[in-house]
Formats: sequence, C-alpha cells, structure tokens
Amino acid sequence: MENKYQKVKDALKEAILSGQYQIDHKLPTETEMMEQFNVSRYTVRRAVGDLETEHFIYRIQGGGMFVQDWHKDWTTESDSNMIGVITTHFADYIFPRIIYGIDQVISDSGYSLLLGNTHNDHQKERKNLINMLNGKVAGLIIEPTQSALPNPNMDLYQEIKDDGIPVLFINASYPQLDFPAVTTDDVGGERRIIDYLLELGHESIAGIFQVDDIQGVHRMNGFVQAYQQHPEISYKSNLIMYQSGDDFTKITNRIDSYLATEDRPTAIACYNDQLAIRVQAYLKSQGLRIPEDVSVVGFDNYQMAQYLSPSLTTLSHEKEIMGQDAAKMMLKLLDKQDVQSITYDPQLIIRHSAGKPGKSAQD
Repeated sequence: MENKYQKVKDALKEAILSGQYQIDHKLPTETEMMEQFNVSRYTVRRAVGDLETEHFIYRIQGGGMFVQDWHKDWTTESDSNMIGVITTHFADYIFPRIIYGIDQVISDSGYSLLLGNTHNDHQKERKNLINMLNGKVAGLIIEPTQSALPNPNMDLYQEIKDDGIPVLFINASYPQLDFPAVTTDDVGGERRIIDYLLELGHESIAGIFQVDDIQGVHRMNGFVQAYQQHPEISYKSNLIMYQSGDDFTKITNRIDSYLATEDRPTAIACYNDQLAIRVQAYLKSQGLRIPEDVSVVGFDNYQMAQYLSPSLTTLSHEKEIMGQDAAKMMLKLLDKQDVQSITYDPQLIIRHSAGKPGKSAQD
C-alpha cells in the first residue's frame, strides 16, 4: 500500500505538472500541507525534500517554497525509434483504424508507437505530453483535445516547438499553432449532407453538435451554411449544442422539446455516427420510426453504422488512410523534409436512415 509520504509527494507533483502551481508560484506552508493531507510535519518534509532533489521545488530562506522551472531539455535523441501518438480515445469508434494505419507505416520503417489518450481532458493531455517527452520520443502525432476551447498546455507546445520535436495533428488542429495537420473538410461535408436532406424535402432539421471540439464547430458551420442557401426556410433550422462532458439526457431533453413543437424537425443531423447511433436508439424507445417519422444522419462512417436497423446515412472518414498519411508525413518530418497539410473531402454515403418526410428511404 502506498505510504502517506508518497501520497503527499505524488499529489504535489501532479499539481505542479498539471499547471495548478505555475513556475515560481509559492507553495502552501508546511503547516498548511499538514492540514491539507492530514499528515505529520516529518511526512511533509520528506515529500518536499524528494521534490526538491528532483528539481521540482526550490526554497528561499525565510520566504517559503516555490515551484522550480522543472521543464527539461526534451530535444529528441538521434537514435530514438519511438513515436508518440496521443488521441482523445483509442479503444473504440474510429480510432483503432487510425492507429492501425499509423502503425502499418511506422513499423515498416523501424519505429514503434507509444500510445496515450486524453479522454478529451486538457490535464490528461498535459500528462501524456510530459510522459512522452520524458521518454524522448522522436516525434508526436496528436489529436487535439477540446480544440475549440482555450488550451492551458500552450507552454508545453511552445517548448516542443523550441526543441525542434516534429509534431503533426490529426482530425483537428489548434489555431494558434502552425504544425501540419491531416484533417477532414468538416464544413463542406456537413453542408453536403444537409443539402441532401433539404433535397429530400426536409425543411425543419435539428442539428446536434459538440462545440468544445473544433470539428463540431466546423460541422455546425456547415449546417448553417446549407440553410443560408435557403433563406426562405432558414427559420425552421434548429441547433442543439453540447460539450463532451455533458450527460446524454441533456441532449434528449432538447430533442423532446423540439419534437413537441407544431413545426417539429423531420430530420436530425448528428455531430458523428457515435451520437447518431444513440439518437436512433432513443427515438425508437419513444415509439418513433426511422426514417418514416424522423430521418437521422451522422458523420464519420463508423464501421457499425452499416449494420444498424435502419443502416445509417453518413459521410466518409478516411481513418486508416489518415493514419497512413500521418505516418508518412511524420517520417518526412523526421528526415527534415517539408510537408503540406492534407484535407480529405468526405463523401456522402446514402443508406436507409434518411428518406423523404413521412416516407421510407426505400420508397
């Protein structure tokens, strides 16, 4: 069992690494730490002594304890054969195919992957970045975390840039960083699928978008742009915005409120297939037929989408190709070659979850 001293040390170190205590920030006094952790002065001093030895803390005589500039020289070692891959998730949805595509190319060139996932949380992103940099990875392939929100980890990204460590982004990018990226045209793709619903005769469409990720913001913009081409019915559009940590009931409550209106939506466009699958299941639980009562569309062409009943109309996502292209770009970066960002054009995949209002998609 972990002893008290180790718990205090780990808690303080975590607070420093996560940015809770900034460089040169004064730490709580020994007495305050004793009360905070409910431990003896000896325990606090032992924990703090270790952190001082490890260069996380420095003391000023009579002034207290402060956070030292713990950032290290993370310059890549010339013989490193490890490439770090950080995604928001990697156990499900589209991510296994992306990682598989990266590994196909990387392993053929003698490199190995070091994987990490952030669960779309900035603090977890910070921990992953530090762990991989301490491991002296040769380069980093990163899916941004909550990319539509201010990122508290810009100090680390600036150090990465200053140290010359190759970095590229997948699926999205941080606007304030100029690293190359492999992405999808989320605006154009969403506009295409909304145009399809409008052509089928839907006028009132509900769009549900995750707005703490820049992909969701872009897809929402595509939704709006499609309606801007039809100003006579633009007032019938409906938007539901949510963040990654929101409970699904918040979304279903908004769906219910829209469906209860006289001019209720006849179609629902979801941020991605993962959400669309949950929305379809919810609508069925409420006794609604898809697409006869409500059409549902997604984005990303998740493998399971074709096996739903009815199968899901969606937009393509390159997945494995994205991983392969990202890996090829990384190898070029490691070889000091210039690379250009890649943007895929998602294609409409018509299945059976969308049809004319009040009719089956197969009519």
